[in-house]
Amino acid sequence: MLRAYGDGNLFGEPYGEGPVRVVWLHGWRRRGQDFDAAARALALEGPASVALDLPGFGASPPPSTFGGARHYAELVVPALRAIADGPLVLVGHSFGGRVAAVIAADYPALVRSVVLTGVPLLRREARAPSPRAYRALKWLHARGAVGEGRFEAARRRYGSDDYRAASGVMRDVLVAVVNEDYGDVLERLACPVALVWGAEDREVPLDVAQRATTLLRAPHTLTVLDGVGHFVPTDAPAALVDAAREALR
Repeated sequence: MLRAYGDGNLFGEPYGEGPVRVVWLHGWRRRGQDFDAAARALALEGPASVALDLPGFGASPPPSTFGGARHYAELVVPALRAIADGPLVLVGHSFGGRVAAVIAADYPALVRSVVLTGVPLLRREARAPSPRAYRALKWLHARGAVGEGRFEAARRRYGSDDYRAASGVMRDVLVAVVNEDYGDVLERLACPVALVWGAEDREVPLDVAQRATTLLRAPHTLTVLDGVGHFVPTDAPAALVDAAREALR
C-alpha cells in the first residue's frame, strides 16, 4: 500500500518490517513498482525498504517548479529524513540514479552507500546532431522569425519519445536533466558506490559506467550483467538485491 512521505507529496511503497535501510529510486517515465521483485526479495532476508515514486511519476504529483536531478534531490531529501533516522542505501536506476548520486554527494550524512544502474552520469562521447531542418527552425525561432506554435510542432516531430510524452513542468524538467553532467558529483562522492550495468544497455552504454569509474575517488565496484539491457530493475532484480545486500554489510 502506498504511503506519503516527507511533506506528503511524495509517495512510496514500503516493503518488509522494521527500520528502513534501503530506498529505491526509479528512472524517467517509470515508477517505484519497477523494484517490486528486488524489494520483496530483500525483505525476505530482513532489511526493509521503500520504493518511491519520484515527483511527476506514479502517485507523486509533479513539482511546482522545474529543475534537474539536483532540484529533485532537494525534493527527495525530506522524505528520506522521514523514512529513516540513519544513513540509507540508495539504489537508483537511470534518472533515479542521478538523483541518488546528487543526494549522496550533497547530503553525505544521509547515505551509507549507493547502487547505480543504467545511470546517464556523463554525456555520451558522440552524439548525433539534431536534424538540419530542426536546427534551422530553432535558429529562426530564437530570432522571432518562427512562431511558438510552429516551433512546438517541430519539437514534437524531432524530439525524443520522452520529450513528446512530457508536458508542462515535466517537459521543462526533462530539458534541464538532459543538459546536466555529473562528473563533479562523481568526484565528490565519499560513500561506497556499486555500479551494476547491463552489458546490452543501449540507452546508457557500458562505456558510461567505465568512464565514471575513472572519476570516482570513493570505493567502488562495477558489475557487468551479460545479456541484460537497460532495465535491470525488472530484468535482473537479483543483481540489485546482491548489491544492496553487500552495501548493508
